[in-house]
Amino acid sequence: MYFVYIIQSKKNKVLYFGRTKDIDKRLADHNSGSNFSTKDNCPWEYVYLEGYKSEKDAIDRELKLKNYGNARTYVKKRIKNSLL
Repeated sequence: MYFVYIIQSKKNKVLYFGRTKDIDKRLADHNSGSNFSTKDNCPWEYVYLEGYKSEKDAIDRELKLKNYGNARTYVKKRIKNSLL
């Protein structure tokens, strides 16, 4: 399985959108500070996950969430009660 995820910083509520095959390792990477884009906002927690059998589908979805405001806004509305 491939996962598209949203993590939220417990420090300042910033959201980060990404994709991975190993969700446990990926969150550990974000929280260890080894990811340049997220190292300044640790600690992080998952607030949203989508699973895909196809890596291509996961890549396409991640790009939509990162590049299209409507997709991002729609997901934020769907999970508004899950956000800090």
